[in-house]
Amino acid sequence: MTQTEMDQIVEETLHRTNTVFYWSDASDRMLWSASVRSDSMMSLGYQPAGFENLNEVIHEIDVAAAPWSDVRQRLIDFVVSETNKEFPGLKVTAQDLVANPEEAYLPTIDIKIFSQHIIEQLRGMEEVRYIEPMGYGIATLESRSDAGCGVSAASNLNSADFTTVSPNAKIPWNFSHPTMNVPGAWSRSTGRGIKVALLDTGTSPSQSKLGGAFNSGQSSGRTLQRLGTHVSGWWWWASNDGPDDDCGHGTQMAGLIAAPRSSGGSSLGVAYNCDLRAYRATTDVIINSSSEKQGVRDALVNGANDGAVRIFSMSIGDVFFSSTVADGVRYAYNRGKLLFSAAGTSTTFTSWYGVIFPATMAETVAVTGIRDNLTQRCNTCHDGPQVDFVAVMQRASNTDRTSLTLALSGDQPAYVGGSSAATATTAGIAALVWATNPGQSRTQVMNRLKAASSNFPNRDNNFGWGTINAALAVQ
Repeated sequence: MTQTEMDQIVEETLHRTNTVFYWSDASDRMLWSASVRSDSMMSLGYQPAGFENLNEVIHEIDVAAAPWSDVRQRLIDFVVSETNKEFPGLKVTAQDLVANPEEAYLPTIDIKIFSQHIIEQLRGMEEVRYIEPMGYGIATLESRSDAGCGVSAASNLNSADFTTVSPNAKIPWNFSHPTMNVPGAWSRSTGRGIKVALLDTGTSPSQSKLGGAFNSGQSSGRTLQRLGTHVSGWWWWASNDGPDDDCGHGTQMAGLIAAPRSSGGSSLGVAYNCDLRAYRATTDVIINSSSEKQGVRDALVNGANDGAVRIFSMSIGDVFFSSTVADGVRYAYNRGKLLFSAAGTSTTFTSWYGVIFPATMAETVAVTGIRDNLTQRCNTCHDGPQVDFVAVMQRASNTDRTSLTLALSGDQPAYVGGSSAATATTAGIAALVWATNPGQSRTQVMNRLKAASSNFPNRDNNFGWGTINAALAVQ
């Protein structure tokens, strides 16, 4: 199948169902075509024959032990053997095909598959949970390889878009919106003792407020961890790219969550005393390459295994459901983490579309952004019945005036919007609530967020529970 033919099927399905595209609904030929027209890398989920309820126990299994390791090895051996039968000139080994030979936690294999016949046989095996192309994306989205990137400090900062607080930090205007009242929460909580994991494009090494000045002003005694799980090459020996942000989006999200209450005139974060574990898991906001799916999945597992992490913030997504990323989401969820995910920020292609993956998953908390009139979603934000919360982050009178955050360097803030900004802001509010009693469970924190929301006890079909009044939520 051609790229155009496959794109037409995907777009028709998205229009018809108004939900994400599931590769399980695709034909064998489409799976093969999508694989070979990208990088041929496929995610192969497995389990012992007859195993049940894996989603509920995925955090407990030991993939290095039998029978899991036996199934994994048999599947790898099968793909290698069949590949050499069909393409004898290749003379491939497992090392040539498998990108994650040392996967230690999840029952998934990242493996190159070149044959429709192999895909057909794998889909018929009881041990195979899923087989999906990892690198395929709709052409109109693929052309936006820098989606969400290109951050610069505001050249003209409207004085009405911030207030100044000691020791000369800027509070973004939307934090003070009456329905959110973040400053009203700070007398009770600033997020101290709660660690937030940010899965994004990394953080800028040139932004001192996410470096040496992370503890400065009225922000002190907290930890900053900068990590990388994105690997640019697929080969088994490739190393990750490191934690540095080449895009700017991750730096912006980190600023909204955790920027210090510092001097110099920079903008502060919602939870300016929380701990931050920031990952470079993607290169932009669309999880559409093999390496980005691997990076997000691996960051989810890595963060889930950090007992201090309570909250995940993911202002990233795609119109395709990825089962290997979903495995990572469930692994983290089953370990008690609270996962916030962006409902979606529009590209030209997706302007008509509903909530994106992974915000569509029941294990995540979907967030989108609205204007300060409280009746309209932001001009690039997605909404829908999966949305749990919204955050004010855009002026109804001027859609260019959004929230404020850190730029790649310096103290001059940058404007930032979309469901991305709403998600990071809401993750920060959750950190404020959790910090009032670190012994709370995820369910208890969620119940407090709901009870402090503008629509509670009702739920809107597009805006969920509504905006969270942070001052009320921390009581």
